[in-house]
Amino acid sequence: MKPFSCARRAAPASPSRRATLLKLAGAGCLAGAAWLAVQAPAHTAEAIGPIPPPAIDLPAGEARTATAVLAGGCFWGVQAVFQHVEGVSQALSGYAGGSADTAHYDIVSGGGTGHAEAVQITYDPGRVSYGELLRIFFSVVHDPTQRNRQGPDTGPQYRSAIFPADADQRRVAEAYLAQLDRSGAYPRPLATTIEALPGFYPAEAYHQDYLVRHPDSLYIVINDQPKVANLARAFAGRYRDKPVLVNP
Repeated sequence: MKPFSCARRAAPASPSRRATLLKLAGAGCLAGAAWLAVQAPAHTAEAIGPIPPPAIDLPAGEARTATAVLAGGCFWGVQAVFQHVEGVSQALSGYAGGSADTAHYDIVSGGGTGHAEAVQITYDPGRVSYGELLRIFFSVVHDPTQRNRQGPDTGPQYRSAIFPADADQRRVAEAYLAQLDRSGAYPRPLATTIEALPGFYPAEAYHQDYLVRHPDSLYIVINDQPKVANLARAFAGRYRDKPVLVNP
C-alpha cells in the first residue's frame, strides 16, 4: 500500500464526504505508519549535528521587511517550522517555479507543472538574516540530499529548491550550497537547486496553518511535528513558542 502522504490530502469535500474520507485516510495512516517509521530519517540538526552558519550573508540594512521563497517537500511542515522562527512575520504556503494558470493543488500534484510546493517567508532582516533562514532550512526543515522527494512524498513538486528574490540572495544561496557540500555535514551531495522565481502563488486556504489545525494527523505527527521540536532544540535562541499564523 502506498504510504499516507501530503498528496493524499487533496481538496476539501462536503461534510458527509469529508467524514468518509477522514475514516479512509485514518485507515490508510495506520496501515502506512509502520512503513513510515522504518524509513531513513531526514538529516535534521538532531541527526547530523549543527551545520555551520553561512560564511557569506546579507547585512541587516535599513529594510524592515524582506521575503524568501524556499521549497523542501510538502509545504505543511516547511510552513510550520518557519511560523515558529523569531523575526518571521508570515510563512505562506504556495507554489513556485511554474506559471499562474497551473498554480492549483490538483494540477501541481501531477508533477508536470514545474511548480514546487513552496513557502514564502516574510521576515525582518534586522532580527533574522537570509542566511540564518537558510541554515534553519538545511538543518531542520528537510533532507536536502533527497532528489525530487521528501519522505513519503515523491515527485518534482517535492524537490528541494531555493528561489532567490534578487542577485544578493542568489549569491548567498550559491555560496552556502558550496560551503555545505565542502563541510561534509551530509552523507551525500546536496540535491537542492537554485531557481528563478517567475512568481509565487499562494496555496488554497485549506493548506494554510495545516499543522496548527490538524496537529493529530498521523502524517503531521510523523513527518512535521519532529521538525518543529528540532527547531526548538537546535535553534533555541531563534524559536518562538506561539506560531505566526496566516489565519489567526
